[in-house]
Amino acid sequence: MSRAFILLLDSFGLGALPDADKYGDAGANTFGHIAEWAAKEGKPMSLPNLERLGLAAAAHKASGEWAPGFGLRDGFTGAWGVAREQSTGKDTQSGHWEIAGVPVLFDWGYFPKTVPSFPKELTDKLQELTGVPGWLGNCHASGTTIIDELGDEHVASGKPILYTSADSVLQIAAHEEHFGLERLYEVCEAAYELVKPYNIGRVIARPFLGENGKYKRTSNRHDYAVPPTAPTLLDHVKNEGGEVIALGKISDIFAAQGVTQLIKGPDNMALFDRLVEVADTAPSKSLTFVNFVDFDMHFGHRRDVAGYSNALHELDARLPEFISKLKDGDLVVITADHGCDPTAPGSDHTREHIPMIFFGPNVAAQELPTASTFSDIGATLAKHLGVKPLSNGTALL
Repeated sequence: MSRAFILLLDSFGLGALPDADKYGDAGANTFGHIAEWAAKEGKPMSLPNLERLGLAAAAHKASGEWAPGFGLRDGFTGAWGVAREQSTGKDTQSGHWEIAGVPVLFDWGYFPKTVPSFPKELTDKLQELTGVPGWLGNCHASGTTIIDELGDEHVASGKPILYTSADSVLQIAAHEEHFGLERLYEVCEAAYELVKPYNIGRVIARPFLGENGKYKRTSNRHDYAVPPTAPTLLDHVKNEGGEVIALGKISDIFAAQGVTQLIKGPDNMALFDRLVEVADTAPSKSLTFVNFVDFDMHFGHRRDVAGYSNALHELDARLPEFISKLKDGDLVVITADHGCDPTAPGSDHTREHIPMIFFGPNVAAQELPTASTFSDIGATLAKHLGVKPLSNGTALL
């Protein structure tokens, strides 16, 4: 019996890539800077399960520095290392697709850091097609911040909130009750068609609830994503009769291509609950791929160092629960898709190394060579599952 699990900690970078300066990210280090902050606060981080698997050693390999509070120097139980991004960006789609064997070697379109961010002909045409009274925002923003700032005006005016980020994305936020969830989806579907000439990767519907300046996103987010440009690991598994179980936003990122089962959850811990359940039931030759989005969405973009640290502690504490469900022949990798250093200026992603921490009942503890592409992760899992090799990447185990 062979099964594979990808546990992706969204934005959990381990230190700047050699070309990070070209992206304005020289010195970025999501994990290292969180650990430094915690140590200075007098509450050093303690992630014993991740540390034992090789997390701090992998971070040292990436940055040349040991994270404060992490004293283990040997006796690691995982096959640990780091990967460098081959894709040209530092966005969600590029990171996930590359892990699955399809690096993004073209340039996505991006909206500029100006106000307004979107071309007038685009917003005018979208308004004409959808009948909305106008737009709010029209800028680069953190999605959780902008709904607090503009939520009241949106509810009063009926104008959706339009914003973007360092990703190749157009995001539209609206109140589920005052504006309507289905209406928001319809606006996003229209926007998805209109942004195609701009080579934009995704349009995201960002519904929220609340009143009087206090608003919170709901789990009814929907991504309208460009499908991968070539077959991914997910396709290879599905095409050879395997189950591909997508938890969280994975299905959206791959435009449902290669997915056989979709499982949603409102937050990291709900998704971890689902992951533990899937570990009990997933059949042989299955790929389970989960994205823990809170690290990025709630803490990275919002530059909430304490929140990011707490979320890492929450996940580490629950790892033994998942590990206890593993069966002979299971292979797990803990990884990320990019960085989002909560101590960096602005609110955007950072171009960093990602962890590659493989473990399972039959995995020999070892240091892995630095991967020159995230695709080495997918190539390793394809070999493990016995499916057709990926067109990019080299198996590490």
